Amino acid sequence: MPDVLWGILDQADSGPALPAVKDLDRALSYAELRDEVARVATGLAARGVGEGDRVALLLPNSVDFVVAALAALWIGAIFVPLAVTDPEGRLATIVADCAPALVLTADGSDSSARADATRENSSPPLALGTMPLVPMSSARAPGSELVPPLHAFPRVAYAIYTSGTTGTPKGVLIGGPAFAAAVEATSEALGLNRATRTLCVSPFHFDGSFATLFPTLFSGGSVVIRPREALLFPRTFFNAVAKERITYTGFSPSYLRLLLASPQMAKLSESELDVVALGGEASSIADIRALWSTAPRIRVFNRYGPTETTIAVTHIELTPEITASGTIPMGGAHRGVTFYLVDDRGKVIEGADRVGELYIGGSQLMDGYWGAPALTGEVLRTDVVPGEAVYKTGDLVYRDGDGRYVYVDRTDRVIKRSGVRISLVELSEAMRSVPGVTAAACVAFDDGGELGIVAFVVTDQPVAALDLQRAARERLPETMLPNRIESVEVLPLTKSGKLDERLLLSTAGLKPLQPAATAGSRVGPA
Repeated sequence: MPDVLWGILDQADSGPALPAVKDLDRALSYAELRDEVARVATGLAARGVGEGDRVALLLPNSVDFVVAALAALWIGAIFVPLAVTDPEGRLATIVADCAPALVLTADGSDSSARADATRENSSPPLALGTMPLVPMSSARAPGSELVPPLHAFPRVAYAIYTSGTTGTPKGVLIGGPAFAAAVEATSEALGLNRATRTLCVSPFHFDGSFATLFPTLFSGGSVVIRPREALLFPRTFFNAVAKERITYTGFSPSYLRLLLASPQMAKLSESELDVVALGGEASSIADIRALWSTAPRIRVFNRYGPTETTIAVTHIELTPEITASGTIPMGGAHRGVTFYLVDDRGKVIEGADRVGELYIGGSQLMDGYWGAPALTGEVLRTDVVPGEAVYKTGDLVYRDGDGRYVYVDRTDRVIKRSGVRISLVELSEAMRSVPGVTAAACVAFDDGGELGIVAFVVTDQPVAALDLQRAARERLPETMLPNRIESVEVLPLTKSGKLDERLLLSTAGLKPLQPAATAGSRVGPA
């Protein structure tokens, strides 16, 4: 199995003139990409950066980010993506934690590192402690003496910082072999090749973006990058797909709902877009059918994978026959990856149709959390499967009669009310089926010390709350009915493109609730 960097360098050897990556400012062929990466790698080495050192990337979605990440791999350093839209305090916390050798920024003044960030108060820090901020132009070595690329797998390829359920940023360390396994599996599952033209939608500090970026380059295809903030306007997405003749892209189901709400959605039927990969959240059957109704030839893949198991560990192509079953399967694990379903007693579940918490082992496991051995030990368990370390995902899953794994919900999003187990994903899907509702999200909240459920709905026409409640009663048993139904203009997204539940609750004046759930029960209400 080739390393990610060497797979890309192989493309530069065999197809040097082929287009590799472009943004609004510049475009590089594979030969030019290789040369740029070599110069930046040499410049980093001249500054004393070596194998195992961290290189923080305070860069927007851009060609510069691609060059910087590959340059770190070239010398065996660990690249650490930072969000250009993050507040100064969070950036300083991450930098203090991972102690990078330096922070690479966009060219120009300090503020250029956040040139594409348009929200209020998004100006960059003047300094991250005593950490040197190095513009990309200064990182390039001027001479002809270039350091050779590392021939071995980097022990750790990158570190992605995520808050997860802790609320404190933690660095997920992904090893070189795990990175290569995930990239190769994604390329194979989606059939990527030199004819592939990819539009990157997700922000590059979010590892979901790596499912479009690195597998495309590994396969010899061409990557197109647009500013992340601009892509929040569907017009930018549709224009890029048409102008750049995009054949593949991937994003979250929440972003798909944003596109579906656009009057320009019909443009997809005239485009060359062939493959859409969804991931990061549970997908909606209604949304997938709406996509197919506009562009029936588009192949839709569902992918699944926690950050701790490297980008994605499953891919499955969805079909009308599969969605007709009423569920969207995750499919089976990538080659070299193992799945185990575990009940609430810590015992591995055998057989079909039994819900358990998913534990993942095999070739795509993270190395651990940076500087947090105790936290690593809580989720990388060695007491569940004899002789194997497995990652505790917190996701409830079952295996259907065809051997495909099906996502149910998070352990902290499957709630029990009046003795009935309720999946908030299932409840949201039911609310989406109400006439006039174009999008819905159900969230648990603290209802005066009791467990409450609020349904946030987006409608295409004014619908009275009483009518929504009546329609919900026609579709749901009494025990599953939401306590409140709130009409909103849009379902807001987080920086990574997922549903922003905290913002929804805050806007409605509600307090969040994170109830525990039990695993090992049969599919459906207990």
